[in-house]
Parts: sequence; structure tokens; C-alpha cells
Amino acid sequence: MKLARQTGILLSIMAQRAYGVTPETEVRYLRGVGDKVAQVLAKLGIYTVGDLLFHLPRRYEDRTQFRKIAHARVGEPATFMGTVVMVDNLRPRPNITLTKAFLDDGSGMLELIWFNQPYMKDTLLKLRNKKIVVYGTVKEAGWGLQIETPEWEELGSEDDPNDLLGMNRIVPIYPLTEGIRQKRMRQIVYNALQYLNQMPDDLPPAIVQRVGLMSLPDALRQIHFPDSAEQIEPARRRLVFEEFFLMQVGVGLQRQKTQQERGIAMRIDPDHLMEQIHRIVPFELTNAQRRVIREIWDDMMRPHPMNRLLQGDVGSGKTIVAASAILAAVDNHYQSAIMAPTEILAEQHYINLHRLFLPLGISVELLVGRLTQRQRNEARERVASGRAMVVVGTHALIQEGVEFARLGLAVIDEQHRFGVLQRASLRDKGISPHLLVMTATPIPRTLTLTLYGELDVSIIDELPPGRKPVKTHWKTPEERIKTYEGVRKLIEQGRQAYIICPLIEESDKMQVRAAEEMAEHLQKDVFPDLKVGLLHGRMKPAEKEAVMEAFRAGEMHILVSTTVIEVGVDVPNAAVIVIEDADRFGLAQLHQLRGRVGRNEHQSYCILVANPKSEEGQRRLEVMTQTSNGFLIAEEDLRIRGPGEIYGTRQSGMPSFRVADLVKDMRLLEVARQEAFRLLEHDPELALPEHRRLREAVNRFQHRFVLATVS
Repeated sequence: MKLARQTGILLSIMAQRAYGVTPETEVRYLRGVGDKVAQVLAKLGIYTVGDLLFHLPRRYEDRTQFRKIAHARVGEPATFMGTVVMVDNLRPRPNITLTKAFLDDGSGMLELIWFNQPYMKDTLLKLRNKKIVVYGTVKEAGWGLQIETPEWEELGSEDDPNDLLGMNRIVPIYPLTEGIRQKRMRQIVYNALQYLNQMPDDLPPAIVQRVGLMSLPDALRQIHFPDSAEQIEPARRRLVFEEFFLMQVGVGLQRQKTQQERGIAMRIDPDHLMEQIHRIVPFELTNAQRRVIREIWDDMMRPHPMNRLLQGDVGSGKTIVAASAILAAVDNHYQSAIMAPTEILAEQHYINLHRLFLPLGISVELLVGRLTQRQRNEARERVASGRAMVVVGTHALIQEGVEFARLGLAVIDEQHRFGVLQRASLRDKGISPHLLVMTATPIPRTLTLTLYGELDVSIIDELPPGRKPVKTHWKTPEERIKTYEGVRKLIEQGRQAYIICPLIEESDKMQVRAAEEMAEHLQKDVFPDLKVGLLHGRMKPAEKEAVMEAFRAGEMHILVSTTVIEVGVDVPNAAVIVIEDADRFGLAQLHQLRGRVGRNEHQSYCILVANPKSEEGQRRLEVMTQTSNGFLIAEEDLRIRGPGEIYGTRQSGMPSFRVADLVKDMRLLEVARQEAFRLLEHDPELALPEHRRLREAVNRFQHRFVLATVS
């Protein structure tokens, strides 16, 4: 009787605990964890039960069928089960220890090797004559087959109750850290899955049904411990959709918030403004430019702030489009601010806009760090009084002490180089000014929906008339002399050249030294009769500008540079760019560098000098020679490198997806966006009782994903 009562009390406590487990429950309270293991899991970013359930396997092993050693194929990764029959440490050279073990599965022997891990000998000696599972890529050794540094784990017997999760099934293999093994991790995850029925499903049932998704409990069970290999993809699809859906609902709510803000409804006379544009622009606008200008003007006439992303490939004429928006603001007696990421680019904008607006009598002010205190104070006074109608600068624009009289338009150039807070700070200089975000880095549609989903998007997809596509050639280092001969011919025809030195990521100092040595070599040994200049990132702003002015003025034939010229530098007479060790650069970076030439009617060339060792490097160079379409290049760059590499997560607000892959899951992102916006049409504020749980989930998701917003 007493035992029955104790058992009842115990079951009651367990039931309460189970009922109380939510995704936010600290992982240490799970059975099999505790404080010590929780500290180990924290190294993997696992703090809660939710974190644990979304710590997904990185691969699976089909342990219903192991590969026999006799059937192993060289070069193929495979899983083997066998008995450890021999272990020893060898010292082939000082400071090198090889731990060797042999695995016998009855069909053959497999050599296992670990480098400089002498402790492995003692670990494996305890397992001699016991069964282990190993996974790795099979290589040919002197006497037979081997695997270097295999993944491995001890295997219990068939009737071992603690290892049912690692036998006779498709077994999950998790990312681990020191202090926890696969077997322990599987057991902990399995324990967490027992509480799934108490966990809320945040997606509305109608959407789950319409999109044809698994329920959340089923998806999590199948992604961790699939009944069959065929169950893994549908389980993953459900989890990916949920991440995308929560993000897009957040984006939709942000859009609504922006559209409800009171902004400046400007009066715009398109014919009058177009007449002014024709006065200051000596060429005919492209149809794409006209379309985008009308989209921007339409936004500026509305009573809420414009929030528009302008994408235009290098040389597509974004400056004229920005100038058209500025003209509309000036016509309404409002100031405009343009923020650029570097002084060179800010000064380039200042020079271009000053020339453009001079015939109309519109004053343009430059605010950059290199100004003297007196110049800075005078410039700030002109901005504060409203005499300066257009202000161009770097982040100096958002510093304390810069006040605008009537800021009506903020333009941000090369947006991915600014953090979210910097963009917000510029907007805060006015009362809900219109905002135009510009980029010459084409962004794949997937990233646009992710990073800038709350912005309206305009694309200039047409180059100005008379521009010839840049011809791109890939040359090996052995063809460098011939390449330089080609550069000399173009210079003899009156053109100029850039030569970009190899990318050295380890150190700025090494990069500068390499650039200096290359410039000296080219001046002395290759082009002694020509003037060779040098530009690098460690020069003072005034030195950089002096070099660029001299190059622009034709006082130099060749400019040796680091990637400091990647964005915005405009020298129309430059007709060739030679990029050394081009395989070290990312695709988007190569495309930006290529955009420094081809800026007038002369045929221009981009020469990629490289001997790539990797398939990825070869692929990048092939893409560059095959297309000059920036959007195709951006899609390929996304495929090769992934979004986190292209846009730094800290700067861009790139979401920290646990499951979704922006390249692989592009189609599902589109579906999730449609469903999110359809739901918000019916319930714009998620106020209905059935959407309470969804609203909470969106809020939870937002702390992992800083929305790339400017409001």
C-alpha cells in the first residue's frame, strides 16, 4: 500500500514536470542533463529545450545495413562496424605521434589512424575485442585500406537498453563538442522529444493543411529519429517553412508599421522636374531609369515615408536616379542627405552632384572626417540653417552636432556596409524623411526578401546606351608578360589601366607591402617609361584623394591598387583592369572590381590572372568569363559561398536560421511569404485569439533576427 502511494506521488511529480516543459525550459532540467552536461551543451549554443530540439543532425547513418570492409571503395565515405583488434602509438618523426588501430568485421581489415592524439591509444585499448562503429573516407594505404581521423563510437550489444537509439535504425549524427559523445547526445534529444505533445504548434492549422506540412511534433520526431530515409526531407520542409513564415510575418508587420507612419507628402510636377533633369544631363535616360524615377516620385507624393531599395548593376546610372529624387525634395524646399561608406565614395558623390546641380544653383555640402574643425563647423552651420540643400558625407553625417533644418530625403549608398542603427540614426535627423537605399551589389531575390523584405524594390536592369560590355579573359600567371603587352597597347591608344594586387587577408601590413612591392616592380622592370601610381587602404584620406585626382586627370598611366577601389571610383578613361590571383576574391568582389572599367564608349577589358587550385576557384573564374549580368553572378556567389559570407551577419541583420538554407530553400521562402502576407490581410495585427500563439512566436523569432529595417 505504501509502495503504491509512493509510486503514485512519483508519477504525479513526473506528470507535473512533463506538463511544465516548454521550449523555454532550461535544458539542465531535462532527464540525463543536469548542471555539468548543461555547461557542455552551452558550448553548442544549447541553453533551452527548444535549442536542443533544433540542434539538428548534420547527417545520418543507415545502421540497418553497414558496409562490409571487403566491399569498401577508395574515395567514398562509408560506415563500418567491427571489432578493435590491435592498437599502438608510433613516432615516425619527432613531434609526430600516429595512433593506429585495426578494425576487423570478418570480411577484411581496415586501418584507422589518428594524428598527434596519443591518448587515443589508452581509450581504444579499453575497447579491444569490442565492437565500434567508424565513419570516414576510405583511402588506399601501403598494405590495404585506411581511414584517417575517423568519427567513431562504441557500440553496445543488441540487448543493451541504453543503445537502442544507435542500432538497427537510421541513426542521427549530431554536431558535438568536447565533453559529450554521440550516444549521450542522442539519449538527451530522445528524452526531450517525450515532451513534444505539451509543446505548442505555432503555425495556424489551415496553413499547415494548405501547404501540406507535417505537424511540428511529427516533424521533430522524424528529423531526429526518422522511421525511414524518406521521412527526413518532409520533416525538414516543415521546419524550414516555419522559420521562413515567422520571419515573413515579422517583415509584413514591419511594412504595415512603416506605412502607418506620417511622412512628408511632396507635391511633384513630373514634367517640370524632367525638364530640369534634361538641363543637367547631357544624354537620354534609359527606360529603366525613367521607370524607377517614377516609382520613387510616386512614393514621395504619398503621406507616409518612402522606404525603397534601389538596385542597379555597376555603371547602370543610379546617381542620376538619386539626383532626380533630390531634385523633387529641393523643389519642395526640403534638404537631402547622402551617406556613403568611405570618404572616397562620398567625395565621388560630392563631385558628381556638384557638377550636376551647378547649372540649377543648388548648393552641395561635403561633410567628411578629413575636414578641419573650422571647415566642419562652417559646413554644419550651413546645414543647420538650411542654406545647404544637399549634404554628402560618411558616418560623420550622423554624429552629434549635425542638425538639419528640414531633412526630407535620406539616401544611403552601398547599404550592406552600414549597420541597422546607422541607417536609423540618419533617418532620425528629420521627421520621418523619405528613404532611398542604393546598392551596386546585385542582391539575389532570396536575400532581398530576407534582408529587405519590408522595403519596396526598384531595379535598374538596363545599361546606358553606347556602353559596351567589358570583355573578360582568364589568363594563367605564365601569360602575364603577354597580358602586360596588351595593357601597354591600350595605354598607347590613350587609355589607362588598373592593376589589382593579390588579396592577403592575414594582415593589412602584408597587403600594403605587397602593393608597394608590385608598384615598384611594375615601375622599374615592366613599365619604366610610364607613370605608375599606388593606392591602398592605409593611406590617409587626403593622400588617397590626391592619387585618385592625379589618375582621373591622366597624370598616371597605371594605378596599382588594393580593393580600396572596389566601389564607386569613376575614371571613364580607364579601359583595362588586371586582377592578380583573381581566384582569391569572391565573385561579387570580382564583379565590383570589373565595374571600374567600361564606363565610356571605348571597349574595355578585365583580365583575371590566376591558377586556381580548388574547383570553387575555377568555378568563380568561369562564371566571370561567361556573364557580366550582376544578378546571375550574385545568385552563383550565394550558391558557392552562402549568405553569411556575402553579407556579414552583424552588419546586415542576416537572420540566424537554424534549419533554412537560403539557396536550397528559395522556393519555400516564396511560399512562406505568400502565406504570411495572406494571413496579415485578414488579421493585420495578429489580434484574433487563434493567432495569439503565432504573435508570441514571431516576437521570439525577432530576437534571433535583427530585421534589416530603417524605421
